[in-house]
Amino acid sequence: MATDTPPRWDRRMQQRLARGEAAALGEFYDRFAALVHSLAHRVLDDDAAADQVTREVFGHIWENPDSYDPKQGSMRAWVAKLTQRQAVHRLRQAEALAYAETGLGSVEELEQKVRRATVAARADYIVTSMPAPLRDALELAYFQRRDYRQTAADLGVTEDEARRRLRLGLQLLSSANARPLEGSSPPGYGRAL
Repeated sequence: MATDTPPRWDRRMQQRLARGEAAALGEFYDRFAALVHSLAHRVLDDDAAADQVTREVFGHIWENPDSYDPKQGSMRAWVAKLTQRQAVHRLRQAEALAYAETGLGSVEELEQKVRRATVAARADYIVTSMPAPLRDALELAYFQRRDYRQTAADLGVTEDEARRRLRLGLQLLSSANARPLEGSSPPGYGRAL
């Protein structure tokens, strides 16, 4: 969701990065490195490749801090989109190379693999970025197999509130598979690194 005014931290961080403050990059890295690495790993299923994507994403951010457009959303969303694009690009390269070397597989299988990895990465990002009350309700209901009544009791909320949280959390999560792979990202967020 785009907002007219980005959070204060995002605005200040972009300004600091644009000035070339090395300390800002360190702070930025501390805040988003786990997100970047986990999203890249989710797509690539390879620690070394995820490490490389992490370096590439932070290198791009350091060199191009002005490519962040606050009107398009939060800095966190921007970083996630950059990571997803770079990880998918790397996955396509690796799979194309494997296909060229072995002759096994097809373009359709590659695209299916990319699509599955992308949807999984989106779902991970959605769950980690959703408000804690929604995430807690989903975790109780789906990982601990609680029904809405047990979820309400565990969270100390009414049954109606537990149902509302579960419904909203599922609605957010369902959007992971709703967007097409290409062409749906805002301008500036889909450029290759």
